[in-house]
Amino acid sequence: MTFQNTDRIGAGLRPLLNNSVFLTNGEMWKRQRRIIDPAFECGRLRDTFPAMWAAGEASVVRLTTLADGTSQEVEAETSHAAADVIFRTLFSISIEDQVATRVFDEFRTYQRTQPILNLAAFIPGPKWMPRFFKSETKTTASAIRALITGLTAQRLDQIKDGTAPDDLDTKIMTTADPETGETFGVDEMVDQVAIFFLAGHETSASALARTLYLLAIYPDWQDKLAVEAPDLTPDFGSVPKLRQTRDVFREALRLYPPVPMMVRETTCPEQFRDHPVKRGAQVVLSPWHLHRQERLWDNPDGFDPTRWGTENGKACARDAYMPFSSGPRVCTGAGFAMIEGVLLVAMLLRAFKFGVVAGQVPEPVAHLTVRAKDGIWLRFVPRKD
Repeated sequence: MTFQNTDRIGAGLRPLLNNSVFLTNGEMWKRQRRIIDPAFECGRLRDTFPAMWAAGEASVVRLTTLADGTSQEVEAETSHAAADVIFRTLFSISIEDQVATRVFDEFRTYQRTQPILNLAAFIPGPKWMPRFFKSETKTTASAIRALITGLTAQRLDQIKDGTAPDDLDTKIMTTADPETGETFGVDEMVDQVAIFFLAGHETSASALARTLYLLAIYPDWQDKLAVEAPDLTPDFGSVPKLRQTRDVFREALRLYPPVPMMVRETTCPEQFRDHPVKRGAQVVLSPWHLHRQERLWDNPDGFDPTRWGTENGKACARDAYMPFSSGPRVCTGAGFAMIEGVLLVAMLLRAFKFGVVAGQVPEPVAHLTVRAKDGIWLRFVPRKD
């Protein structure tokens, strides 16, 4: 692999993620992907769909109590919904479970204390070098890992006695590396669960909130999707029918990619156009800028879900669209995220009509993912038509 993950980013996230697939390189990373990837294949996603559906229904019930037309902060609600999806699909428990609630609460604290970069990202050095984490970052990371360790150890016992539910956690923990025959132990599985929660919860929550905000700004698109939403059923096969919903969600990911930058490191000398790049150089990839590049996209700053059916949109989708990264290190849960996003958007629009709040324009800021500085405030009411 010419480009690998850089520890300048990894050092900042290691208290929570340790040696997860997001931070590793080389043979360890390859082994982890061989074990993890089968759990997110299309057939397996079909098996997780009922759990996603249940989380969507729970989200509709939760938001119904708030649907009185007053101003509501929706990022908190989309975080709740995305976390519920993760717990249901991974551990077969809802977010109302006591341990799940504690993980969710700790993570909300963690993601606000951990910037996308810390000092280690700018000053390379040996692993023993102090990383200057906030005490709250270290404390919450430790608490999250302790809770996940308890869930993972419990699942291993269930696997041994044949009582484990058929969910993603069981699938991953019972999948052997086809080359070595090894499976994940508790410690390594805790690392992977931590990144599933970070990547699967944080990014989905950000994307869903921004999608709802864009639909509130463009009510004509909201109405189009509401017409399409009744085609959605508890059958996994109904999701591909929601073509406009998918295009709107893709457009939200283009304008507001949850991960604004990725950093890679060259493992050998490279040539970028006329510029020689040395081995060990840091290469910053910015979906935020690439998705708005005027030389590539038509109307790059505009909200236009129809672009995905044009020749320009199709070309850019291949060459300049990377909300889930790209290449060998593309997010293994990309397919999962697209199904989840389309499903939740459709379920929410079938139930509610969203509107903007005067004077509330969310300012994007980068924490672990792109969030709104003061939240995303919308008003919504039950949909009558």
